[in-house]
Amino acid sequence: MRTVTKADLRSRIQTSIDATLAHQRDVLAELGPDVDDLVAAIDRLLRGGKRLRALFLYWGYRAGGQPDSDALITLATSMEFFQAAALLHDDVMDESDTRRGQPAAHRHLAAEHRARAWAGDSERFGMSGAILAGNLCLNWCDELFVASDLPVEHLARGRAVFDRMRTQLMAGQYLDLAESVRPWSEFAAEERVARAHHVIRYKSAKYSIEHPLLIGASAAGVGAGDLAALSRYGLALGEAFQLRDDVLGVFGDPAATGKPAGDDLREGKRTVLVAHTLAGATATGVEQLEAWLGDPHLTGAQVDELRRIIVDAGALDRLESDIARLVDEARAALAATTGLEPGAQGVLEDLIEESTARAA
Repeated sequence: MRTVTKADLRSRIQTSIDATLAHQRDVLAELGPDVDDLVAAIDRLLRGGKRLRALFLYWGYRAGGQPDSDALITLATSMEFFQAAALLHDDVMDESDTRRGQPAAHRHLAAEHRARAWAGDSERFGMSGAILAGNLCLNWCDELFVASDLPVEHLARGRAVFDRMRTQLMAGQYLDLAESVRPWSEFAAEERVARAHHVIRYKSAKYSIEHPLLIGASAAGVGAGDLAALSRYGLALGEAFQLRDDVLGVFGDPAATGKPAGDDLREGKRTVLVAHTLAGATATGVEQLEAWLGDPHLTGAQVDELRRIIVDAGALDRLESDIARLVDEARAALAATTGLEPGAQGVLEDLIEESTARAA
């Protein structure tokens, strides 16, 4: 197998993203300059990111013994537009101020509305625009899948997982929305943990790693036994990936994460970390967490106090143990495969560390 570095792949994927956006600007040109803001919002968002979903699709396909090609890069690029749609919509739902160190799309569009002294509510305009930008990304994701130029029979094999991914993520977002408003006081501690795990499985874990990997592997014709093992690998690693995000959402360095410190606490996210904290904190700690969680105006000192409560409750240690256990499960599942291309299997092993031992 020809040596392909992750840096080279990321560069080729960015080139593919740029070509897609240039094509779509041409498609939209007849509408006039007013729609330029939508493409610009998507362009800004797609300048950053780890490209993990694209990488997992790419190496899933290569694991089936299939060759590198520009067509495969195009198919992998479809994952980046799907991810962009999810982020654009998620930031609206969470009322996030920033994404990757810059204003979230809905905030940027709202600021443009104000700067132009347009009529109506700026925030509503910004949210509506970001939703539409996300919908465009969903359209373009599908276009890239179809137009990738891989053999038709390969695309047909990957299509079922591609469709499942898109359907389950949207419903997973609703699961998160419903869980955020359901009174947690009616559930026992371990059930809260289980419910938080259930949400991250369908909101993040599957579409982040398992589904992109299986789209590529299915398209390549990987056998049923190895597909099952890759599914276990991808799901365990996807959950570990999201749990690391939960840690970074509270304890991460804003310079690395691109989000303010403690942003998950201000947004009131009912993460596994929060569930573990409610299970292990003192009565005073639980009372304080419940009073402050979801307050968008939390000060730095209040965030520090909530971090102390989380650590003292043993929640951070429990989450790190969960991540380590899931990483072990992913490694065991990958080792159980029998027919993967060895070079690609080695890259999938390396991606375990990259997905979970990270600062952003």
